[in-house]
Amino acid sequence: MKEKIGGKGDQVRVRLIIEGRVQGVFFRASTRATAVSLGIVGWVRNLPDGSVEVMAEGDSGSVEELIDWCHHGPPGAFVTAVHLERQTATGEFNSFDLRYY
Repeated sequence: MKEKIGGKGDQVRVRLIIEGRVQGVFFRASTRATAVSLGIVGWVRNLPDGSVEVMAEGDSGSVEELIDWCHHGPPGAFVTAVHLERQTATGEFNSFDLRYY
């Protein structure tokens, strides 16, 4: 079940771990493009275990859209799980970046 976070306009921060066939299918680049289009800041990176980690901060409605998108990802991806951790928004990011483990 997807968990809603905050109210419209609230600044929120989430950490997501996305499992499944999510590496080698442009998941990171597509996540970045989606986040940028939603006005979200943070980063995305591949993890050694084959999952993808996302740290995202922005308006609660936009972050909710990104979370929903991460449940399916780009064409070619097969998402089996999305783990969500809510955190306090810090305002530390000014862009959405691709990171490397």
